[in-house]
Amino acid sequence: MAKCFSLTESRDWCYRFSFKNAGLKSSTVDLGDGTIMHCWVPKSHKTNKRTVCLIHGIGANAMWQWGDFISPLISKFNVYVPDLLFFGESYTTRPDRSEAFQARCVMGLMEAHSVERLAVVGISYGGFVAYSMAAQFSEKVERVVLICAGVTMEEKDMEQGLFKVNSVDEASEILFPQSPEKMKQLLTLTFYKPPKSIPSCFVNDYIHVMCTEYLQERKELIQALHKGKHLSELPKISQPTLLIWGEHDQVFPLELAHRLKRHLGENADLKIIKNAGHAVNVEKPKEMYKYMKAFLIDPLPTSKQDNPSNGHKAD
Repeated sequence: MAKCFSLTESRDWCYRFSFKNAGLKSSTVDLGDGTIMHCWVPKSHKTNKRTVCLIHGIGANAMWQWGDFISPLISKFNVYVPDLLFFGESYTTRPDRSEAFQARCVMGLMEAHSVERLAVVGISYGGFVAYSMAAQFSEKVERVVLICAGVTMEEKDMEQGLFKVNSVDEASEILFPQSPEKMKQLLTLTFYKPPKSIPSCFVNDYIHVMCTEYLQERKELIQALHKGKHLSELPKISQPTLLIWGEHDQVFPLELAHRLKRHLGENADLKIIKNAGHAVNVEKPKEMYKYMKAFLIDPLPTSKQDNPSNGHKAD
């Protein structure tokens, strides 16, 4: 029997084509111990450009979340776009599900590509990974952009009603939808103005292609993100940091943005985008890019510009 047409797979193919056409290539690195990391990397790393690593959040894969930003960014930066573990083509046989382990794997990937210094941009779950990279590798990470990333959330926040869901299990059922009804809940939760109607055949196709692989492992990532978290134990990163948040974010409410700004103090700048929810990269991509670009191209203090190689080891 011939395979039915898949709109999701077709769109995935289009993203692959656009990434390649923009000057990126697909690369897979074996980090050892059963860990494989996939990344879109520059076909040619330019030493006169800074390096930016774009880290995706929960859902789909890196291409879907960063597709609209590649073309404008690649003219100004060496852009690296990894798939986190259990997304796209990245996976591990190791049991560690922490964002700290994800961060070490992303940095191991960057080191495998001879990247020594970089800026990290993380959206949602990817922001947790980016923050951990900045904390663990302060000598390598020069600046940080966190987009709707509730890294200051605490375990007690769920019990105290900060979130729209009442448990981690309920959150996982929505974040990794297995039915059109759950997909509708996901769109309502993440968009300020969710799509009014999507044909069920497209929804089912998306769920089949994007939401069924590594389902248990992805749920474990969410559990690890929440369990035992206390603000007092969160490291205070020292890099210049930009916080971008949707005004109506229901996944990580705006209170977490203000909490993070207080935690980082003058080192962080908070930009709130009006009429946007958690999916700010979809609802307000132009505003999000405007803030990202202005922050990323701003000159670093002189002490951080000593090496003209801009993040790449010399051969």
